[in-house]
Amino acid sequence: MKKRIFEGCATAIITPMHEDGSVNEQAFMDLVEQQIKGGIDALVVCGTTGESAVLTHEEHTRVIEIAIKQAAGRVPIIAGTGSNDTAYAVRLSNEAVALGADALLMVTPYYNKTSQAGLIAHYNYIADRVDAPIIVYNVPSRTGVNIKPETYLELSKHPNIVAAKEANGDISSVLKTISLCGDNLTIYSGNDDQTVPMMALGAKGVISVISNILPGEFHNLTKACLDGDFKTATEMSVKYSDLMDYMFIDVNPVPVKEAMNLMGMKMGDCRLPLAPLNEKNRETLAEELAKHGLI
Repeated sequence: MKKRIFEGCATAIITPMHEDGSVNEQAFMDLVEQQIKGGIDALVVCGTTGESAVLTHEEHTRVIEIAIKQAAGRVPIIAGTGSNDTAYAVRLSNEAVALGADALLMVTPYYNKTSQAGLIAHYNYIADRVDAPIIVYNVPSRTGVNIKPETYLELSKHPNIVAAKEANGDISSVLKTISLCGDNLTIYSGNDDQTVPMMALGAKGVISVISNILPGEFHNLTKACLDGDFKTATEMSVKYSDLMDYMFIDVNPVPVKEAMNLMGMKMGDCRLPLAPLNEKNRETLAEELAKHGLI
């Protein structure tokens, strides 16, 4: 069995911004500290929720560096280094590893819409050239390409490809992937609202958006699943089901960043082309946060 990067809940952490749109490094350090003290099991830096698509190369590596230094080995730091340019993914991945990243999150190539054979070639090419464990990230709603279970089986044969963040929403596909790959590929839910059913099938945790605001609660939810207490985990999932939905009342990470602002964290706005929440959605989100005693 391949060594697991983490079990439980990893936060896909946001990237705070100043009013002028620059990265707020101090706020990011504080947020990393808050997450660790909140009980989170790992942190994913510069993923979708971290606005990796609009960070410059220098900002991208700097944010990874800050997270690694602030965490100081207390939790694994997983760096988002995927790209639709295979050569650039290799470059960025090796820079993240040199900075001390514990693992890499590697989204499927977007826009190019490669074939399953192309996916296998892309990931194996990177894994051959990077000395770090890789989590494959499947999110077809954003990338236009879906990884099939049989493709996961081929990828799982590489020693550096150890896990998958699965966000295709297809539970049957997850079951087939787990059946085919067994212990050669750890599965993490990529959707907060599917954490419990996926862990019931054998997934080992979630890479979460909502844990930006509820790190302790979602650590506890995943721990309950790992302990086999699916009754408690289900009750917690039901309790936060509406709030999970509201995290996607607009394009991620717009709602979660606004939620954190409403909670007094001062995380700033998202960079363009993502626009702030409209007033109606902002009021709706505030009402839901208040319902849970978060504001």
